[in-house]
Amino acid sequence: MILKIFTHPEPVLNKKTDPISVQKIKELEFQKFIDDMTETMYVEDGVGLAAPQLGQSLKICVISKEYSLNHKDLILINPIWEKLSRFQAWDSEGCLSVPGIFGKVKRYRRIKIEALDRRGEKISFEADSFFARIIQHECDHLDGILFIEKAKNLEEVSKKL
Repeated sequence: MILKIFTHPEPVLNKKTDPISVQKIKELEFQKFIDDMTETMYVEDGVGLAAPQLGQSLKICVISKEYSLNHKDLILINPIWEKLSRFQAWDSEGCLSVPGIFGKVKRYRRIKIEALDRRGEKISFEADSFFARIIQHECDHLDGILFIEKAKNLEEVSKKL
């Protein structure tokens, strides 16, 4: 089922999310939410999507299989990341919750992520380049931070029909 994308300035987008228990992860309703999140991300042409963007203050995000390590949709529950080097890079970002706005954001190039997967099992991996950027962007959502709060050179891009 396609879910509604909440857009700026909805208050849920600036709220720090709540961790998710393993018990909740195993509930059928939550598993359906994961599937709906993933489907919504693809229909809306996103590369990642976080629960607050769907009005849910839950610590979960999904990343498109196009950018994940094993080419499967990546589900990150209660993710935490740390930088693996001090090198950062500026690049253009946009967001489904801030439609039509793009800007340059500085992010770490290499990170390590620890999270739970959709079965509630611990996962740990490293990410770099665009994959690392997507994860940092989605994790910002889980901390109530929108890219426009970090970006410079914001510009509006209108869709031409």
